[in-house]
Amino acid sequence: MKPSRVPLITLILVLVFFYLPIGFLVLNSFNNSRYASKWSGFSTRWYERLGDRPDIIAALGNSVKVATAASLVSMVLGTAAAFALHRYKSRLQDVHRLFVTVPLVLPDILMGMSLLLLFISFGMSLSLFTIAVAHITFCLSYVALVVQARLQDFDFNVVEAARDLGATKSQAFIRVTLPLLAPGILAGGLLAFTLSIDDYVITYFVKGPGSDTLPTLVYSMIKKSKDLPVINALSSIMLIITFAVVAVSQRLTRPAPIA
Repeated sequence: MKPSRVPLITLILVLVFFYLPIGFLVLNSFNNSRYASKWSGFSTRWYERLGDRPDIIAALGNSVKVATAASLVSMVLGTAAAFALHRYKSRLQDVHRLFVTVPLVLPDILMGMSLLLLFISFGMSLSLFTIAVAHITFCLSYVALVVQARLQDFDFNVVEAARDLGATKSQAFIRVTLPLLAPGILAGGLLAFTLSIDDYVITYFVKGPGSDTLPTLVYSMIKKSKDLPVINALSSIMLIITFAVVAVSQRLTRPAPIA
């Protein structure tokens, strides 16, 4: 084997390891049989069954509400944190940077337990609101990192030129800075949306009665063998949505071509 082919073969093996199980899941979502070990023909009945499950529709609505709220708030707070970290350098900012990046490496189970204790200590009842607050806690770190990376290549001379032409600070920010940073902010928001709608561990700790999201509902459904084909169909739809969101996010963070 030529040494030059080793990286290519390694890459192919890694991709097969990651995506082969996902391929089987998508394939079985079209299996007419209830059991994955037996193929009994192509069918879309499991996708049709999704519309007959009000619990799935309700959980999907909860997930979308939480993910939308988490991504919008995270875009605001994450962008503000990115600006502060980029513009000001001090020892205090080093502590600030540490607090922003810690949620990225903190184990989900530890974060979930900590937030649960925090909500209980404040006497808050667990609901969709507590889930949204918990998701904002870790989503804003991702938005901050994406926007901060965008700021590394940002030309602030454009802002200074706007100020020289008579624009106020707020006008320069709204008409110049914000439009130029919008792709990075939106990419961070899409990433936050994907992470929020996919989260299970933290959600499990901070959810209350009747506030199931899609991941927590799927986990409870997976214990019943009769629900497995429906889960395959639901997972396939979530997979397509996730790939679409990630593709849009990557396109937004791609550097603009030089004219």
